[in-house]
Amino acid sequence: MSMRKWRVVKYLAAWILPMLAWVSFTQTGWMTFLPVFFAFVLVPILDQILGIDSRNLEGADRALAEESKWYDAVLHGTVVLQVVCSIGFLWVMQHSQGSAIENTGRILSMGLMNGVFGINVAHELGHRTKALDRFLAKVLLSTTLFLHFYVEHNKGHHKHVSTPEDPATARFNESIYAFFLRTIPQSYRSAWRISLKELGRRKRNFWSIHNEMLVYTIVHACSLIVIGLVFGTVTMCYFVLAALIGILLLETVNYIEHYGLVRKKVSEHRYEDVQVWHSWNSDFVFGRVVLFELTRHSDHHWQPNKPYSLLDSLKQSHQMPAGYPAMMLLTFVPPLWFSVMNKRIAQAEHSIQ
Repeated sequence: MSMRKWRVVKYLAAWILPMLAWVSFTQTGWMTFLPVFFAFVLVPILDQILGIDSRNLEGADRALAEESKWYDAVLHGTVVLQVVCSIGFLWVMQHSQGSAIENTGRILSMGLMNGVFGINVAHELGHRTKALDRFLAKVLLSTTLFLHFYVEHNKGHHKHVSTPEDPATARFNESIYAFFLRTIPQSYRSAWRISLKELGRRKRNFWSIHNEMLVYTIVHACSLIVIGLVFGTVTMCYFVLAALIGILLLETVNYIEHYGLVRKKVSEHRYEDVQVWHSWNSDFVFGRVVLFELTRHSDHHWQPNKPYSLLDSLKQSHQMPAGYPAMMLLTFVPPLWFSVMNKRIAQAEHSIQ
């Protein structure tokens, strides 16, 4: 296979996760935890084996990536896989006679799907300009009860990132657990503030389809009612737990992406513009692929509408010592996280002075 074709096909590696999730749903015993093993054991190991690749597409290769529709086809395929896995999960859990441990494995597996496909891919599609892509982003977010992310992330996080006004930016010496308790409710309130402000500016009625947050709240409520009626209350609770796991995974990613990085205040009402050094990055190869280049986060904040296939590794961006999955695990032991990252923050501040 030519290198050009490989650059396209490699992103199909992300589809390993839904395949393993289906194994989790249909098998028993330890196999119900296969997606967890893949995400937090195999991916970090492969990251270390395959190492770092900070090269960027140039010339003819970049032109090919800009013109190819295949990259979008892979993303659209993830929408189908997420919907299929969500329905399959509900059906399996409704009829499950497995042990509590096996059900835990299946819920964790669906939670991983929600985080990686339901939210991460929705994040990518939600930045696109095409109406179809934005609709598909909302379809994905609805599977993990996280539609307010579409409002807060695009209109709040990207504006306020690395400032005290951003709920999704982790403060220096803030543990992941304190971050969860702060960011989840604050991000939800931020989405409502943004939505209500837009209604006022456009002179629209609160009780109307123009109120995004009201519509999203109704969509979530109706989804839970339908799931409860069709699959039962217990299965609906499993669905909520899997959604919560996906949300916690997303918030863990938020935590590591901007931890301790601060934009300077240049006036009473304004911060400096977002720069490439206001995000943490990781160029470890396999993690980049399965997360659709989310780990090249500086370039994403630099150019939010830039497709994942074109994101670059920027020289002035700050690099983490491992891939995203390994760093996510590290956050759950705050003393270890602080010992690794606080020194890097000091080095990062020195490098931009």
